[in-house]
Formats: sequence, structure tokens, C-alpha cells
Amino acid sequence: MGRLRYDGTSDPILIEDATLAHLKIVISTKLRRQESFMMTWRPLGDGPDLRATVWIHPAIPLQFGFDEPEQPPIDAKLIAEMMRVLNATGELVLDHLINAP
Repeated sequence: MGRLRYDGTSDPILIEDATLAHLKIVISTKLRRQESFMMTWRPLGDGPDLRATVWIHPAIPLQFGFDEPEQPPIDAKLIAEMMRVLNATGELVLDHLINAP
């Protein structure tokens, strides 16, 4: 299970390594273009939030941590679909991706 650390102070967002690898490409592409967006997910565990949203912005620190040393295979179609939905709505919703094997 990988970790997306956002803003340097919040608890990491737990995301399966393969999904996190795809998310890293999507996020870095948007931020390289100086495009901010919302990202929403359902946190794992028994914390107070059943749904969480953050504003992803180039000025906010991000760190991607992976459990596996090798990069998982990247599915170009999944990247394209994530980008299509994100560009159409301005929000990346990870509900169907976050726990994907």
C-alpha cells in the first residue's frame, strides 16, 4: 500500500501502489501545466472523515511513497480516462480507484 503525503502535515493518503503510480502521472501532468484541481477519496481506516477532498496546487508539497521498489506497469488507457474525467469536471474522484488491485 503506497502513500500520498500532501502538504507535509496531514496523515498520508493510503493508495495501492499501482493506482498511486497512475495518480502520480496524472497529478504531475496537471501541476506541470500549472493547473490546480480537487481530489476526492474515501479514506481507509476508522478516522473521522468518511469522504475527504483536497485542493491540489503546484505550491503545496506532495510526496509519493511506494512499498514496492519496482514501478508497476502503467496502463495508458487508464491515464487517458483519468485525465479526461479530470479535465471535464475539475475533480479527480478516486472512489473506484483507491483500493484497486
